[in-house]
Amino acid sequence: MTDHQKRWLIMIAGLLVLISVVGVVWQKVGKSGKDNGLYSGNGRIEAVEIDVAAKSSGRVKEILVREGEFVTAGQVVATMDTETLDAQLRQAEAQLQQAQSSVGSAYSQLAQRESEKAAALALVRQREAELVKARQHSGRSSALLKEGVLAKQDAEDDYSELRSSEAVLNSARAQAAAAEAAIMTVRTQIDGARSAVKAARANVERFQADIQDSALKSPRDGRVQYRVAQPGEVVAAGGKVLSLIDLSDVYMTFFLPTAAAGKVALGTEVRLVLDAAPQYVIPAQVSFISDVAQFTPKTVETASEREKLMFRIRAQVPVDLLKKHITQVKTGLPGMAYVRLDSARPWPAHLLVKLPQ
Repeated sequence: MTDHQKRWLIMIAGLLVLISVVGVVWQKVGKSGKDNGLYSGNGRIEAVEIDVAAKSSGRVKEILVREGEFVTAGQVVATMDTETLDAQLRQAEAQLQQAQSSVGSAYSQLAQRESEKAAALALVRQREAELVKARQHSGRSSALLKEGVLAKQDAEDDYSELRSSEAVLNSARAQAAAAEAAIMTVRTQIDGARSAVKAARANVERFQADIQDSALKSPRDGRVQYRVAQPGEVVAAGGKVLSLIDLSDVYMTFFLPTAAAGKVALGTEVRLVLDAAPQYVIPAQVSFISDVAQFTPKTVETASEREKLMFRIRAQVPVDLLKKHITQVKTGLPGMAYVRLDSARPWPAHLLVKLPQ
């Protein structure tokens, strides 16, 4: 055997010994982890994303924040051009004034028609009195005619006067009825004018609301992730202008095998250790457990295959902790999540909570 071959044999033997040692250590560490009721999985810090979008189509006038900047709920982060909306508002206000004038004009007409009705009713009463007088006169004439005291022609003239009074009274009553009908017509016009005022006012309020909505506000406290549009660009209705991340809703998503996921419950304590800051240990709680296994075959028949099933777990960071360290919260950072399944056992020393001051 040559020296070269001997060296190769020694290297291969050393490699086999190293593999054996690593295997023994891994078995001991894995067993120790299970015995301590701890399971771990890797993941990334994530947060809920919020899109700030335009309600109506239009041109972006100004963006008031920069990427990475903190914003508060209700803060105006961008504005849309309102030149067209301002013109539409002025037109709607003019239509409102016109509708209000129509109401005033209708009320004037109503007053006029009511005066005409009052005059018609007065005329009716006058004609009724004249008719009563004509009837009495005609009755006396008929009696005198029978007695031979009054000439027949005079009696016929009195009767004609009676018929004329009846006709005049009917005409006066018709005029009173026409005045009443005119009043009803005007009242209908008033109702229509009032409805037109309400519609015009609603139109004004709609344009005012659209103008107010043109000032895009942040719905929550958060950080600007990136700009989707730039000043001068035209966006459609619902078009995104900015993307924010809600720093009050931060979590890490990680995966655990079937044996561990089956024992995890909502509210289970979790410890997060980030690669960028391994000296800190962040407390969290399980807020979500997937009911469907990830990246596995649809049908799993053997026990060994079932052990490979991985379930998605979400560990939520407490809101009060996030608010206290909001300037230090960064999404996208990778790290490890440790789950303690046995709450009776204490956390190991290296997983005790340790936060930046």
